[in-house]
Amino acid sequence: MRSPSEIRKIIEGRLRVYISKDKTGIRREVLRHFVKTKTLTIAELVTELQKHFTVTFHAIASMVGIIASRIGILRSSRNADGTNAYELKEKYVDVVVRIVGA
Repeated sequence: MRSPSEIRKIIEGRLRVYISKDKTGIRREVLRHFVKTKTLTIAELVTELQKHFTVTFHAIASMVGIIASRIGILRSSRNADGTNAYELKEKYVDVVVRIVGA
């Protein structure tokens, strides 16, 4: 079994690789929004990102899904109205801030 520090290093490495492939800045901006507001739905995130980028709901939903499942820094929960809300895990906030400069 891996120690918490090993897991943290793995997640940090995955996040760095994910961000290094960001040509438009959307990935960084998605992570910055999670640092600022803590809990977001895909619809809220799309609304914010459309102010600066040309994005679709599906593209952002895929991006958030990758961040949540492959990188493992987001937690999802279902709101009262049945939509999923995503939240940055508290133990990874400092890693995200250090990497994306939020």
